[in-house]
Amino acid sequence: MAGKGGATPSTYSPSPTTQKTKSLSFGNDEVLRPDDREWHQCRPAFFQIGVVAAAAGSAYADFGSTKVIVSVFGPRESEKAMMYSDIGRLNCTVSYTTFATPVRGQGLDHKEFSSMLHKALEGAIISETFPKTTVDVFALVLESGGSDLPVVISCASLALADAGIMMYDLVTSVSVSCLGKNLVLDPTLEEESHQDGSLILTCMPSRDEVTQLTITGEWSTPKINEGVKICTDACSKFSQIMKSCLKGLDSALEEEDSNVD
Repeated sequence: MAGKGGATPSTYSPSPTTQKTKSLSFGNDEVLRPDDREWHQCRPAFFQIGVVAAAAGSAYADFGSTKVIVSVFGPRESEKAMMYSDIGRLNCTVSYTTFATPVRGQGLDHKEFSSMLHKALEGAIISETFPKTTVDVFALVLESGGSDLPVVISCASLALADAGIMMYDLVTSVSVSCLGKNLVLDPTLEEESHQDGSLILTCMPSRDEVTQLTITGEWSTPKINEGVKICTDACSKFSQIMKSCLKGLDSALEEEDSNVD
């Protein structure tokens, strides 16, 4: 486990494209996205652990203009956990800073995201290893730039690992938006505002196990299968980067082909 404050950040950078077309005409297969990425290309990603000294574990994630920090406290004694069962209890809270969104002054706790974060993580942690105690996960979205929940989930998993919480595997999450006839991986806030539907997949890549799948909008079965495949491949890629981050390795990636086929 990497030491606090001395952890080497891990990054992912998609290979640059030669075209510079910016368009919101998402039905056209030939145009690029507003930030010049191809349809199945993730944003540049940055991970770092040990960023909050007072926490048992912490992590920071930066996906383009989406920036998240997660702090983990515990395991610590809890009357609720002792009354509930002999296994540990996981609490998750997701909140936004007042400057996270374009509309200033609207920082708040996001109850829906808090619940979804809990569901995404609870199947991965080995709660029997911290009986009758509580682990608290606090995720703070510093800047909302799109795909907020998947970034929060991946960052929270990294923070739990940094805290030494036993897990079956790291949890990674990626989303796709349906824009016209295209499936767009890791959408920005602008792309999400135009989407016809979204699919968020959360999984434990090493175990080939999905912990959560959320679909909004109308999807055909072939589109769902395609979206799941795109997200699964991206999750596997990010899992390797996150593991390198925990090992304290510099894993800056400049890939020849960063598309998920």
